[in-house]
Amino acid sequence: MAEKPNRPRGREKNVTGEGKKAYKRGEGLNTGPVGKTDGYQGRKDDAEAPEEQREYSSGGTRSLFGGRGGLIIIIIIVLLLLGGGGSCLGKGCSVFDEGTSTNTTPSGNSSSYNYNGGSSSNSGNSNNNNSNSNSGYNNNSGNSNSYNNNSGNSSSNSNNGGSSAYSSGLDLSSLFSSYGNTTTGWSYPSNVGVLNTQVASGARAKRTNILGNKQDTVTIMVYMCGTDLESRSSMGTADLSEMANATLSSNVNVIVYTGGCKRWNNQVVSSSVNQVYKIEGGGRLNCLVENAGTVSMVSPSTLAEFIQFCAKYYPANRNELIFWDHGGGSLSGYGYDEKYASAGSMSLKGINDALSAGGVTFDFIGFDACLMATMENALMLTDYADYLIASEETEPGVGWYYTNWLTKLSSDPSMTTLQIGQNIVDDFVAVCNQKCPGQSTTLSVVDLAELEKTAPSVFKSFSTGTSQLLQNNAYKTVSTARSNTREFASSSKIDQVDLIHLAYNLGTNEGKQLAETLLSAVKYNKTSSSMTDAYGLSIYFPYQRTSQVNTAVSTYNAIGIDSEYSRVIQQFASMGYAGQSAASSYGTGSVGSPLSSLLGGMTGMSGSSSGSAVSSDMLSEMLSGLMGGSGFFGRSLDAGTMADYISENHLDAGSLVWLPSGDTYALALSEEQWSLVNDVELNVFLDDGEGFIDLGLDNVFDFTDDGQLKGEYDGTWLAIDRQPVAYYHTGTVDDGENYTITGRVPVMINDERADLLLVFDNENPYGYIAGAVFTYDEGETETIGKAVTELQDGDKIDFLCDYYSYEGEYQNSYYLGDPWEFRSDAEISNVTIDADAALATYRFTDIYCQEYWTAPIP
Repeated sequence: MAEKPNRPRGREKNVTGEGKKAYKRGEGLNTGPVGKTDGYQGRKDDAEAPEEQREYSSGGTRSLFGGRGGLIIIIIIVLLLLGGGGSCLGKGCSVFDEGTSTNTTPSGNSSSYNYNGGSSSNSGNSNNNNSNSNSGYNNNSGNSNSYNNNSGNSSSNSNNGGSSAYSSGLDLSSLFSSYGNTTTGWSYPSNVGVLNTQVASGARAKRTNILGNKQDTVTIMVYMCGTDLESRSSMGTADLSEMANATLSSNVNVIVYTGGCKRWNNQVVSSSVNQVYKIEGGGRLNCLVENAGTVSMVSPSTLAEFIQFCAKYYPANRNELIFWDHGGGSLSGYGYDEKYASAGSMSLKGINDALSAGGVTFDFIGFDACLMATMENALMLTDYADYLIASEETEPGVGWYYTNWLTKLSSDPSMTTLQIGQNIVDDFVAVCNQKCPGQSTTLSVVDLAELEKTAPSVFKSFSTGTSQLLQNNAYKTVSTARSNTREFASSSKIDQVDLIHLAYNLGTNEGKQLAETLLSAVKYNKTSSSMTDAYGLSIYFPYQRTSQVNTAVSTYNAIGIDSEYSRVIQQFASMGYAGQSAASSYGTGSVGSPLSSLLGGMTGMSGSSSGSAVSSDMLSEMLSGLMGGSGFFGRSLDAGTMADYISENHLDAGSLVWLPSGDTYALALSEEQWSLVNDVELNVFLDDGEGFIDLGLDNVFDFTDDGQLKGEYDGTWLAIDRQPVAYYHTGTVDDGENYTITGRVPVMINDERADLLLVFDNENPYGYIAGAVFTYDEGETETIGKAVTELQDGDKIDFLCDYYSYEGEYQNSYYLGDPWEFRSDAEISNVTIDADAALATYRFTDIYCQEYWTAPIP
């Protein structure tokens, strides 16, 4: 058929014949639905949470997948470690060479660091903390741990194809490689793998003064909240190993604060108390603070006191700060302390408070954590650093690779910050490509000094222009642009998208100007080949979970984000909610539930008929009555404006019917109606004689020659090594030529709850397993864990499914089909399932993110 502009892209099926049986197994897992349509595993809406929880709401995850060779090396290292039980060793194991350390903590008798900002330790004498101190840094500097790293880790990594561009002026077209944007017709630049050393006119001077000629002193502060990344997967131990394996000079100090973890998987770091270590050359750790208390690492005061400690005992003209843990992006912020799960995370406001109290200006602030390369985070950090190094997407579990860039910095502590950043990014992407092939990887270096000068005005203009679009009956334009924009952590539906991609997709002059401004400020950006349309800075833009809008506005007010952007997200979210509220008024199709559609079909209600028209006045009256509810947000559009727009732009649920079309059935919509559809997905249930097994949602469909959706179901479903699985499509990015389709499969990995991550793209149309991510119990954390790196052939995998009664009520979640031993080369295909037991329906998602289900496919 001729290509229709308003049709979504579907996944290409690889049908391989008969599969294994799909059946529920076991007694029920009591996990709650594993196929939640919102994909959300965190706490209740922030509006319902106590104020202290809202202030420190949780963030995201680093991801885990690849070979297990690194874990074997870690085990060898641990066996070689001296000491045990996490306590610091005696003087006989000190790694301080006599007369060589000039910036050590005071030696001699016990001393403490005053958590209230004062110092109480000098050499020799014992000094006591102020009585109202929370806990003390017990600086017994003679005590040290020897971290003997004999792992033989290779420290050579290529730049993985990275290129550099050195140009005069700010001509983006000459700096970046260009390609066409089929949405707007513009040709816009790609900044992936390009080093931009230009600085925009008028940008403030960098706060860090680099002396040059290798005369600089560098203090790198690593705030390592180990959490389940360490206790479950030894990620902290692996990164400490990489740091200790670096060749460090005397004027490069790497100071690590450890805590937040129930079990460190080595015999050095304490599992019971927080500690401070100095990384020494020759693969050793020197314990500076044996007992820093057991305070929460998501508390801003804990971070502030660590910064003050480093500034006092390791003064330097170049300071760097690295956040290590989970990350949740704009709303959730940083960190999940496994010992203080109820504390949530450190919000951007909390980070701002910590940095303000810390009193140090940084050369760069980096996040070895997920999702922290956001516009909101960057604008907040302009007061404290010259550069931001962070990832837009969830990080693979291997995280940053520390050995190379620390060694290079030690050989030249005067190298430019951009060089440091480029080394970090190149090593990260190269190692991820090697150890986590197929996983989506992003890391960027943002010039905060330039961003501070150039971005606020164009960001405000962009926000004002987008608000005007919404006021001028162009909600569909904004919604379509948002739906087609690269989204990060899509399975968790945190509504974080690439801001540059969004700005271009909107097609406005203000959007183009903002995108070009941000592309200039992102000085280095690199992604894996599987990641497209990721340019270095993301932003929160509500679409799938609007319940967080009030939290976003509160955060923006606290950190000084322009109020015009708050207006945009309030207006957009309110219009979406209004469209959802009005959905049931147009037609009588199944809205909001697949099972009501299936049950209706089973009892003879095959299809739907259009309902009576609802006038704009009636709709306005209905919306006015709802305006005081939680679904509408301050500074939203008025009820009349929304009603007029929705009455002219709504998907008629009554049109979602199967009609004879030649020798088959089809569902026909007008082109205007198709323009209101953002997604179409096949939803299949199996009737096992007692109820329904939910097999999930897959974006597979076919159209007739004249563009009608075919009402045919071929009796197949997605399988891994012939075992049908519950699969849930999570997102599609499609620029007309290149596409990436992502989805998840709920599983147990060695008896721990997780999701396998599947990717389908141009190079792999039949898909591959890109990794896995562990999930959390509801209320445990809103953060997203790094993807699983320790999966290896032979790991025990149990697929999961949700089960519903004939009345449409969720019963429990069960194992699905036979157990499976993981294979990295597993075949993903569609296999034949029990066609007589299968009931299939299509789910349509409209521009308001409202979901509709058709009657069962005939």
